[in-house]
Amino acid sequence: MNLDNLPQQPERSTLEQLSPTQLVDMLLAQFQVIEELKAEVKRLHVSKRLDSKTSSKPPSTDVLKKSEKPKKQVLAETNPEPKRKPGGQPGHEGSTRKGFNRIDRTEELIPTHCDHCGGSRFEDEPVSVKVQQVAQLVLRPIEVVEYRQSRLRCSCCKQESSGVWPLRVIPGQDLDAGLQALLGWLGCYGQISYEKQAELLGELGIGEVGVGTLVNTNARIATTITNAVNELALALPSVSHIHVDETPWIVKGVKEWLWVATHPNFCLFHAADTRGRVELETLLGKQFNGVLVSDDFSVYNGYPAAAQQKCLAHMRRHLKKLIKFDNKVQVTIGKTFLSLVDEAFRQHRLWRETGDDSSYRTWGKEFRLRVEAALTEWLPQAGYEAGKLLRNLKEKAEQWWYFLEHPEIPPDNNLAERALRLGVTKRKVSGGSRSMARFEKTAKLLSVVQTCRFQGRSFMEFLKEALSASAHPELPYPTLIPPVPT
Repeated sequence: MNLDNLPQQPERSTLEQLSPTQLVDMLLAQFQVIEELKAEVKRLHVSKRLDSKTSSKPPSTDVLKKSEKPKKQVLAETNPEPKRKPGGQPGHEGSTRKGFNRIDRTEELIPTHCDHCGGSRFEDEPVSVKVQQVAQLVLRPIEVVEYRQSRLRCSCCKQESSGVWPLRVIPGQDLDAGLQALLGWLGCYGQISYEKQAELLGELGIGEVGVGTLVNTNARIATTITNAVNELALALPSVSHIHVDETPWIVKGVKEWLWVATHPNFCLFHAADTRGRVELETLLGKQFNGVLVSDDFSVYNGYPAAAQQKCLAHMRRHLKKLIKFDNKVQVTIGKTFLSLVDEAFRQHRLWRETGDDSSYRTWGKEFRLRVEAALTEWLPQAGYEAGKLLRNLKEKAEQWWYFLEHPEIPPDNNLAERALRLGVTKRKVSGGSRSMARFEKTAKLLSVVQTCRFQGRSFMEFLKEALSASAHPELPYPTLIPPVPT
């Protein structure tokens, strides 16, 4: 509503000169403005109370307000259901570490004098031995080695031969593959700036390292892993199902887009300059023969995939938003369908835990009937916001409830959203990229990080193998293609 166009208050003398018809018209116009203002106040009132649980806002935007009421009273009023305590839950096995995988050296701690009498002679057999394993930094964690490659002439054939470089050494570079891999981990996964990386290397005793060296190292790593990322991109359209999401990325002050396509066994980031269908087609092709899991953004609607599963967690947030409206019917609609969505999540989680396919499918058929009955009952009574949600559930029923007949497909897009968090964190720390080329290199590095995490592999070890293979042709390049069928 444009507040600049509101009618101005007239003078009393002006009103006295108007006819009854003109006064009635003015009064009706004021009533219309009042209704528009009431609607705007209601919208702002709802918008003010939105948070990450009732909208698509990130958790970082939630405003924490300290209440003047006792904590127990606040919890009882805002959340009648008991909230689980933090930490390990009942039945959780735990994963407490018991020692290390190796012992590099053993150091015996022998007393030199008696604590009681001051004597220096002891019996040979110890009364007891207390063992404690300690991981500690050595004096110089980084070793600086001067390699001297000799070229010698053979006494027999008089031909010359050179000494072979170790596989970890990259000829012409003063940082070995392992140290470059560490810097790649610190910059891309650890989110540490080049300045702090240089400071850390100084603390570890390597001396002064310029920021330019670190920038070139990062670019070299991105170039080295290009083949592995391209290989993964070519395999993407052939998987059974894929989760897709996107987030903004700033390049020289201009909004670009970071896309992500994920599967339980891999993750591919894509640097793009639009949020349009063309980027989705770049990732998956003109059509996709698997199941596409995504939110309800318009780009995904109508895309020719074998099937689609919309993120039910997004629908849940929209339903929770309805409950905040000051309208009894809208609140009832929100609570009714929120209960159905929560039931769907519980039953799918139960299926994952038990694998009881028969019970799940029986429940699924009965559940669909209850959803259809609820839509028939409430759709005629729904207001604007509730009506949009219910019509969406009705018109795209096969996409919202695909997981009922195919429980191997999750009902949410959490896999893509969690994978995308690494890119969001990187963007917040770095502020974006200075060029599209650097943005593309960042996307490649993020792809390797998340894919290694999904596959239970070491990101540093992958970088080390890729860097070594680039310098030693006899070594094979590592691959990101999952070792098992997808």
